[in-house]
Amino acid sequence: MNFAFQKDLQNYLTQQLGVEVPEITAELCPEGFDGDVTVSCFPLAKALRKNPMQIAQQAGEFLSSHADVEKVEVAKAFVNITLKTAALMRDTVADETALMDDALLPAAERRKILIEFSAPNTNKPQHLGHVRNNTIGMSTAAILKRAGHAVTQVNLVNDRGIHICKSMIAYQRFGEGCTPESTGKKGDHLVGDFYVRYNQELEKQIAELREAHPEYAEEDKEALFLKTEIGQATAKMLQDWEAEDPAVRELWQLMNSWVFDGFAQTYKRMGIKFDHLYLESQTYKLGKDIIQQGLEKGVFHKREDGATVIDFDDKSLGTKVVLRSDGTSVYITQDIGTTLLKQNDYQPDQQIWVVGDEQIYHFKVLFSILKALGYAWAENLVHMAYGMVNLPTGKMKSREGTVVDADDLFDEMTRLAREATLARVPEGAEPPADLEERANAIGMAALKFMLLKVNPRTTIMFDPNAAIKFEGDTGPYVLYAYARISSMLRQPELAAVDTANVDWSLLATPDEHRLALRCAKYGDAVHKAARELDSSALAGYLLDLAKDFSVFYNHCSVKNAETPALQAARLALSKTVRDILGDGLHTLTIQTIESM
Repeated sequence: MNFAFQKDLQNYLTQQLGVEVPEITAELCPEGFDGDVTVSCFPLAKALRKNPMQIAQQAGEFLSSHADVEKVEVAKAFVNITLKTAALMRDTVADETALMDDALLPAAERRKILIEFSAPNTNKPQHLGHVRNNTIGMSTAAILKRAGHAVTQVNLVNDRGIHICKSMIAYQRFGEGCTPESTGKKGDHLVGDFYVRYNQELEKQIAELREAHPEYAEEDKEALFLKTEIGQATAKMLQDWEAEDPAVRELWQLMNSWVFDGFAQTYKRMGIKFDHLYLESQTYKLGKDIIQQGLEKGVFHKREDGATVIDFDDKSLGTKVVLRSDGTSVYITQDIGTTLLKQNDYQPDQQIWVVGDEQIYHFKVLFSILKALGYAWAENLVHMAYGMVNLPTGKMKSREGTVVDADDLFDEMTRLAREATLARVPEGAEPPADLEERANAIGMAALKFMLLKVNPRTTIMFDPNAAIKFEGDTGPYVLYAYARISSMLRQPELAAVDTANVDWSLLATPDEHRLALRCAKYGDAVHKAARELDSSALAGYLLDLAKDFSVFYNHCSVKNAETPALQAARLALSKTVRDILGDGLHTLTIQTIESM
């Protein structure tokens, strides 16, 4: 935010010091500090080659008699300023357009950013882990867009490989020609059922193998995979797929089409749209030519066994194989190729991957290889690692017995939201006509907010019953604050109030002052969330704003204000709060509703 005193202080110091003073930066005081805004004199001291504490003393003396200032406190090189309420209102909520525009970064700081997230496999439905990935990815993209960056959202789907063949083999053997239509199941759930069925058959064959061969008793399942009949059949199917066998490819395309249809429904429920869909079946051969070029440049070298490797200067990364001794690719090889493909397709200033923290080593290796190959843009590659998400009481319904399907989780959250909404209906009154729409919106808000209110790197416990509460640090609480103000603004006696030209000086109570100051912090919250790739900075701000509004609403009546002028000012302040809450929730990709 820009406050009027900043320009006045800049002119004063220029006159006093006899040199041109750079633009004064005022930051909103952190929580717990006395004052509304603070001016750090360290940047000024560095630019002017002056003592920062002397500059602070001069600034404090000038501001103590400034018309906008209520109180000044000089703390070493910092000047903490409490503004008069009228000045605070004038420089913040009085111009809502400027207040909202404050969330946009200066044009020179805006960048082209490509963010990749979701990355499901086409052998099963998306699960709770994907829900966190999707929620983090889509909200991060929205936050970056709100800050003014040009953002491209992409999804790299793993649609090939041995795990895909497992579902295909099981369908061939046990499917009896069923389809999503004939079974009434979503396509991704149907394919996931066959993945489960495959693993059941594999377990059975491994048990039989161990019984027939006691010497295999201590060998792990992976070592025994190719000794089973079904494992051999699966490996053969993968070879046939790579050889583009028509029958195998036809089945693969059919089952993948079922899964993609199911994914589309899941993404729609979450409100996700991708700008580009990359498929691993189209990218898995990429990277080998880049490795060859790096070999010629000396970035890589051949090991005695014929494998192509890179030895990192960073000993913690060790040595990494980039081509096997038989010349075939490893996962890092195709990731190198896919990264270059995305860079060439979109020319972003930065690429971001939203991937779990178990892949930290992989991305360190990937980025180090790309830097060693001489790509300058590799300095701007970011792995946005996130922690695991668990449930407190085991599992809700799970098709695989070990994970919670995304669709089941959405249904559960909607059910809880429906029950919570009905519990608030007065006895004898009819349920709201839009009950299902409200339940869906509240359920998804509860889910997303619970996942977004903590730093993405944190491993969290997700409790559906706690998330759905209308009180506390929850999405429904923030959603309710928005809906309550919307309902108030629709009341006939208030809807007719003119809020275009209000006397902001009438808002003189501490609660009104605090609420206006909180509104002024919106831009900072968006910038922090975008800069640190941390949705919790924005989610936490929205919680604080909703809480401050609740205190204001309870202490400073809008409907029964002492005078029409005071009512208009409080109503205008409330409208600004509503608009910020709405903008912030949408930036977190949470749908707002007008009534709860």
